[in-house]
Amino acid sequence: MNAKDAARLLLEKDNILLLTHKNPDGDTIGSASALCAALRRRGKTVWLYPNRQASTKLARWCECYFAPDDFKPEYTVAVDVADEKLFALGFEGRADFCIDHHPTNTHYARRELILADRSSCGEIVLDVIKALCAKPNREEANLLYIALSTDTGCFQYSNVNARSFRAAAELAEAGAELQPLNLSFFRKVSDARIRLEGMLYNSMSFHNGGRVVVATVTREMMQAAGATEDDCDDLAGLPGRAESGELTLLIREQADGSSKVSVRSLPGISSSAVCAAFGGGGHAQAAGCTIAETPERAKEMLLAVVDEVLR
Repeated sequence: MNAKDAARLLLEKDNILLLTHKNPDGDTIGSASALCAALRRRGKTVWLYPNRQASTKLARWCECYFAPDDFKPEYTVAVDVADEKLFALGFEGRADFCIDHHPTNTHYARRELILADRSSCGEIVLDVIKALCAKPNREEANLLYIALSTDTGCFQYSNVNARSFRAAAELAEAGAELQPLNLSFFRKVSDARIRLEGMLYNSMSFHNGGRVVVATVTREMMQAAGATEDDCDDLAGLPGRAESGELTLLIREQADGSSKVSVRSLPGISSSAVCAAFGGGGHAQAAGCTIAETPERAKEMLLAVVDEVLR
């Protein structure tokens, strides 16, 4: 299926519910919200499943699309969700259609548009919107720029290619407000975030001759910094600032004592191979998993797997 096929399929449906993933990022929120807006322009009744885990920064962009309690969907579309186990908290059911860019997608939906060569799901949704409406409007352009820029680390990650910049140019031409969006998502942070970053850098340890960098964020650190989930966007990118680091691990202690792990790596080293050992997945250079152990024990387990991957 291509973008035009997807547009035709969606125009045949109505009362559509769009699904995002748990612990939502800018790509799932931006892509789903933009698609919601475009389908409404085509006269469709469409809502997002209310993802209450969205950060304050993202919620202001998506809450207006959240479905009312009495909405009864007839067709369900997952956006940027690689596995049905990752559906937003509270959702129970199946997806009829999936739009995604993760190479580890488990093909759980009845129909799918999966393009693993795209740097973000936002790039795919842009093509779908062009097939639906010729071009995005300003609101959709802003939402898709959030999707594209956050999933590429403001065009720093290894998933960026010429197509990524062409998509950004199209969004700018459609009215995306680049300067305020970049300021909001990549420059300005809370005082609590600054304190938390200092603690994170203090926690960093270096292994395998500096090639592997591990950072930990505990609940105690969060409390000491006065930080909330709103202060934790893209923490996973910080250990990668170490010049020697080729593969980096961020281990975050969860409320239940388990460890949420984010892995980042340079080309040639598979982040997804590390996470697959613990039932996770993602992209070659960016992946994640959850380990039902303390951060200290999770670190030991991860380093053992990393040794194998590096070999």
